[in-house]
Amino acid sequence: MSPDTATPFSASGKTAIVTGAGSGINLAFATLLLSRKCNVVIADLGLRPEAEALVSRYDDRQVHPRAVFVKTDVTLWSDLRRMFDVALAEFGNFDIVCPGAGIYEPHFSNFWHPPGSPQSKDSMEGNSYALLDINVTHPIRTTQLALQFWLHPPEAPGASGPSPAAASLLNPKRVILISSIAAQLPVFAAPLYGASKYAISGFTRSLAPLEPKVGIRVNAVAPGLVRTPLWTEHPEKLVYIDQEKDGWVTPEEVAQAMLDCVEQPLLVGGTVLEVGKNHTRSVGVFNDTGPDMTPGAGMAASNASEGVGMVWEWLADESIWSKL
Repeated sequence: MSPDTATPFSASGKTAIVTGAGSGINLAFATLLLSRKCNVVIADLGLRPEAEALVSRYDDRQVHPRAVFVKTDVTLWSDLRRMFDVALAEFGNFDIVCPGAGIYEPHFSNFWHPPGSPQSKDSMEGNSYALLDINVTHPIRTTQLALQFWLHPPEAPGASGPSPAAASLLNPKRVILISSIAAQLPVFAAPLYGASKYAISGFTRSLAPLEPKVGIRVNAVAPGLVRTPLWTEHPEKLVYIDQEKDGWVTPEEVAQAMLDCVEQPLLVGGTVLEVGKNHTRSVGVFNDTGPDMTPGAGMAASNASEGVGMVWEWLADESIWSKL
């Protein structure tokens, strides 16, 4: 089935599960979905005031659409399973899954602050990095759980209603992931983050055959510099940015690109859609030209050398590297 003949997909009347929607890009996406009459299960550790206001605005059980908050630690597989259970209990089905929660190489889980160093919270005996658990394992496991339900939906218990229909070309479903321009560029100051986003882009492309076969589209957006609390509330990251010269991408621009990935027929499964300031483009699998690094395009961090300088200081700090 070609994009021209596939069943059209609209978010209106659907239900979405969005992790990390307590703030930032994912909150903007949840807001946009609700404005399109799509129910949203907001899965996060907590809600910023603006997210609390959104849930309160859409909490009337007698009105469509609705927003439901479920406290979720995305590093716990039991919590991921529970958010699906909440979606089924509240809405009977779900059509869009966005495992969007992510972090940008904080000191507590950072390649340049190894387990055992003063600022790291990654245990030397833990056998994992929190950043990879959040940025890679959680979206992969969430996508897997969605496929499990969509392809083999469980029978409805008792007389609670008919079982949901399995995903198909006539009953399409959507997964939208968040990659980054860091999946196209080397990021010496944040190699774990860069590796995590390379993983997401590769994972997305690998699942492209699902759409033409079973109607499940898996796409990703790859934003540039997005003005969210992930940047603005972390002075150690803001030093990379010249806020007068470097253009910010807005969360709303990314949210619109995410909705386009869900709805637009030509953005077929496996698409990675780069999002800059006032422009988007599909990232080529081979021989891609790379992001537009023109100042003001929302891609380049003019003071990136500041981050590189900090890395060299950390590497020379014996207190960081003395415990193996």
